Amino acid sequence: MPPAENTLRGALALGLDRPAEPDTARLAAFVARAFGSSSLALVHYGSHAQRSEVSADSARDFIVVLEEYPAAYRSLAAVLDTRFRPGTASALNRILPPNVLSVSEPDSPLRAKCAVLSLGDLERGCSARARDHFVRGRLFQQVHLVWSRDAAAAAAVTEALIEARRCTFEWVRPFLPARFDARGYCLQLLRTSYAHEIRPEGHERLAALLEDQGPTILPMFESLLADLSERGVLAREGVEYRDLEPPGAVARARIGWWFTVSKLRATLRWIKYIALYDDWLDYVVRKIERRSGVRMELTPRERRWPLLFLWPRALRFVLTRPQKRR
Repeated sequence: MPPAENTLRGALALGLDRPAEPDTARLAAFVARAFGSSSLALVHYGSHAQRSEVSADSARDFIVVLEEYPAAYRSLAAVLDTRFRPGTASALNRILPPNVLSVSEPDSPLRAKCAVLSLGDLERGCSARARDHFVRGRLFQQVHLVWSRDAAAAAAVTEALIEARRCTFEWVRPFLPARFDARGYCLQLLRTSYAHEIRPEGHERLAALLEDQGPTILPMFESLLADLSERGVLAREGVEYRDLEPPGAVARARIGWWFTVSKLRATLRWIKYIALYDDWLDYVVRKIERRSGVRMELTPRERRWPLLFLWPRALRFVLTRPQKRR
């Protein structure tokens, strides 16, 4: 492998080996044991990994990477007595990966929000063949490989994460300004990701996210931009870059359609929370309150029959969510 490629790969893996905090490491180890011998690795992402506006009661976010789904869900059911059938969870995970589950160690206040993927689904979700933005939109940010079964599993997951970061240029390219530096590139990655998901946060949070993650992601993507310049894709002008062949209307329409499909898949994935995520209603309410600053008081009728009576409020939030207020 050429030295320049080795240098780039090292830059794109920046931060993966950062040691986990003791509580995070203990929770990750429990989650790995709960999913049994099919567990390959856990990647820590989200606010705890980025140490960004973390609240005491917020769950730790993990991507749980498995060899295969059925055995893992049977193990989880045996350890935690889940309310869903292992076969149902396996089927849903294959149809629309990932599944998102709440996992808690007994007699511990710590909670894990687990996005469950087979290694094959992770590799696809990180690549140019990704069917939606869920995996790539999280793994281009600061994340940590907090547990792995062995060196081979760690290497395979690291390869997928490097690919997720290398692929950022293709999906953000139509949205880049005429000239940009590494900071502008990272900010546009965050803007594009957040704009194409239904999230409670407003755009004002993006600057804080970049500030928290800057020491990791700025040098990472500076290396990527420099590599693209050396390969003749970008022109370098001081600290700024310029796309030598900006995408045309057809390319912009194609990526726009891809993001539209991605948002549809993300919306469908929320429906799975009802079947799979313990206390899903309280989780959604807490998430909206924490990120939007909007207090939500559910009526007894909404809490008893949320699928019937919560839709008007959900629709109103989607239409007026912070991303819309620009």
